[in-house]
This record gives sequence, structure tokens and C-alpha cells, in this order.
Amino acid sequence: MPDDRPDAFLARRDAARARLDDLTGGKGGSSADRAEWFRTVYREAAGDTAAVPWADGKAKQALVDWLADHPGQGQTALDVACGLGDNAQALAEAGYTTTAFDLAPEAIDWARSRFPGSSVRYVAADLIELPPDWSGAFDLVHECYTLQALQEPLRSRAVDVLAGLLKPAGRLLLISRVRAEGAASDGPPWPLSPSEWRRFESLGLTLVEATSYEITRPGRTIPHVRAVFARPA
Repeated sequence: MPDDRPDAFLARRDAARARLDDLTGGKGGSSADRAEWFRTVYREAAGDTAAVPWADGKAKQALVDWLADHPGQGQTALDVACGLGDNAQALAEAGYTTTAFDLAPEAIDWARSRFPGSSVRYVAADLIELPPDWSGAFDLVHECYTLQALQEPLRSRAVDVLAGLLKPAGRLLLISRVRAEGAASDGPPWPLSPSEWRRFESLGLTLVEATSYEITRPGRTIPHVRAVFARPA
């Protein structure tokens, strides 16, 4: 069993991140390179959550806090790039009829094995080429840390796709690292500037709320935003 004491977990995470960044697609490249890189992350993790740099083994606290005030009551939700499934499970437990997808089939298999008997529908799918019947199909779309993992032109294409997934009166919940407008970004990840994360407004969505917060890691503080956009009824 891996040592999951905080210091040991973070040490394995740092070692994995350094190794993975050196692989083809680790710091950008073509969409095919990035897709294969994500699959490699899950394959080489060999069941160790610490080897997946974005996986915490629990739902993101910003999502948990929002769900406490916005239960699902049977509404449909889509978890974007679900990884190991923790956020998707939080959505389902909050009362949403949840679909979750990831580009990597290895991630989907791992999520299903972690949560046997889950009500979440886990699907392997590409954000840029989602099933046509998902268009306009969801009351809530949850996007956490996916856009910040993409460079242009994929980032803009992904924003367009996400906006199109909402039903009338549907909401998009965005959680991301952020940077000041015009600040340099040496990723991955590539934090979003205000003009980037607010581009949903140009696609017909209304910004309902935006909460800025920080996450502290050893030696650094990481600015974030949690923003909610709504499609008109």
C-alpha cells in the first residue's frame, strides 16, 4: 500500500510531476500528443493517486462548498474531464443525476473501480467531440481544471463546447487557477486570465457569481476563481 501520509503523498506527487513533464505532450504540443500524455499519466500511475498530479483523492472543496447551497433535486449534471471520479461522486451525492466523462479510458475504468455501484454514468469521451445528444442537455455543467490544461486553439474550442451543453436556465460552474490579465503563463497548467474565463459571457451566458480564493502549497500561493454562469431561460 502506498504511504498516504501528507509528506509522503506530496513527495510522490512531485516526483511524478517531474517525470511526466518530460514526456512528449507533457508541456503542450498537438492535441494528439496531449491526449496520449493524459492516457500515459493514468497507465503509469499503477493505482497510486499521488502519481496523478491533479487528483486529491477527494472532491475539490470549492465544489463541495457550492453544492451545500445548491443541491440537485434530480437535475442533470455533467462532470467534465472527471479523472478519478471524486467530483462526480460529490455531484451525485448532492442530488444530481450525473454523467461524467474523461478523455482517458484508463481514468474511467479507475473511477468505476473506486466507486462500485455508483449512480454516476461514467463515459470515455473527447471534450472537443462529445456525443451530439449532449448539446443543450444539462442543468449543470461542472468544469474544474480542464481549460487550464489546454492551450489555444483548443481552449477556445472547449469554451464553445461547454457553453453549448447547457439547457435553458442551466448553469456552468467553473473552477480554475487564474492569473492577472497580460501576466506570463509558463505551464502547464496555464491559468486563465479574466478575459479568458469570462469569455462565456460572449457566448450568451450571464455571470451570476465569481468568488476569488487562494490555495496554499509549500512555498507558493495559487490564485483561483469559482465562477457560475447561467444560460437565459
